[in-house]
Amino acid sequence: MRNGDRDISRLVEPDRVHRLCYTDPDIFEQEMERIHESLWVYVGHKSQVKEPGDYYTAQIGRQPMIMVRGKDGEVRVFYNRCPHRGAMLCSDRSGNAGHRFRCSYHAWMYNFDGTVASIPATNGYDGTRMKLAEGDAGLKPAARVDNYRGFYFASLSPDGPDLETFLGGATLTFDQLVDRAPDGDVEVVGDCFRMIQKSNWKIFLENQLDVSHPSATHESTGVAAGQVEREMEKRDGRKAPLAYSFISAFKTPIEDWVKFDTVGHPYGHCFLAGYMGLRPQDPDTVEYETLLKQAHGEEKGEAILSTDLHHVLVYPSLSVQPPLQQLRAIRPLGVDRTLTEIWHFRLKGAPEAIYRRALDYYYLVNSPSTMVNADDLHNFWKCHQGLSTEGGDWVSLHRNYGSDSERDGVLYSAPGTMSEMPLRHMMQAWAGYMGAGDESVGNGSGGG
Repeated sequence: MRNGDRDISRLVEPDRVHRLCYTDPDIFEQEMERIHESLWVYVGHKSQVKEPGDYYTAQIGRQPMIMVRGKDGEVRVFYNRCPHRGAMLCSDRSGNAGHRFRCSYHAWMYNFDGTVASIPATNGYDGTRMKLAEGDAGLKPAARVDNYRGFYFASLSPDGPDLETFLGGATLTFDQLVDRAPDGDVEVVGDCFRMIQKSNWKIFLENQLDVSHPSATHESTGVAAGQVEREMEKRDGRKAPLAYSFISAFKTPIEDWVKFDTVGHPYGHCFLAGYMGLRPQDPDTVEYETLLKQAHGEEKGEAILSTDLHHVLVYPSLSVQPPLQQLRAIRPLGVDRTLTEIWHFRLKGAPEAIYRRALDYYYLVNSPSTMVNADDLHNFWKCHQGLSTEGGDWVSLHRNYGSDSERDGVLYSAPGTMSEMPLRHMMQAWAGYMGAGDESVGNGSGGG
């Protein structure tokens, strides 16, 4: 595949990537077509559209879409466009449309299954090429819509693997998120935080599983939180609340981050394990674990709680932290602009204190107002600015290249390293989706 006179296959090597992959507007447009408008992209959770007529709007690639629950209980995804003159049907992010969608421009109305409900003065179309009875005026649906355990995805391409095949091993992240609820279900709480980072979308994804960055980028934040913890313990004679450790953990010396393992699954998905244990034996946790084991049984409950999974990237659109009920959706807006939606969930049936723990992490680590996010966003911007210069053509992904292992199509970082395997893995998948080289690379067989 060529981009003008540029060969895409020459931009991604096993251990380095050309800067144009991040900065070239033409490549970005091709990404939108071949990745974000072709693969399964996250739209939203079922709890965002609980009642008939509830809708939520989201961007898939360059396309504005509507997720809506119909009167039959089905959740569908349509292009957010009236077929008459092209006006957007829903300009709010979410709401309830009542009995049907109504276009504000000419009052064309649509049922929640996409069919036409009514059009003013329909006799004006008699004898024209507009065949109302044949569905010419109906809403255009996404080519494919499916959900896994209540998390809805859409693909704008009719071709490709089904959702569960595409997710593969990444289904574990949703199993973990839902199974941790004693009542077996989760729900979105409130609206999300929204941030626009002035950098390419891939820079965000690469950062999430880059274990060599936290102690360097967030050291000052971690040191300050640790100082507050010590002062509280000295003053009150007891340990600081668990929430403070979410931040003070960033003061961990950089050489100690080698204990964390990363895994690369087919289709570009990646896992981080071993980062944070949330099983302190305080009364709230003991109560929660007791409820979970009563719901699932001792053996299954223990298996759920002991699963070592901190962070999952569901390529190309999601960053999920199951133990902390956090989900971040990535919506690329331009080659140097990326919208991030930051959601958190309540585990149904869990004590309120467990929800509050997730809320603390949401506010202290993932919200736009935290120093942690400020550190990252500044570095993302600096990376994009640097990559836009002629100071060098290549991005290094060399750390521990050649030392990772593969078993049954799954890549594993070498033990005791800060391997950049996830970054290499995602870029090999990217190259495959973009049509460079072996198509199987898009299925996740990228090298470590």
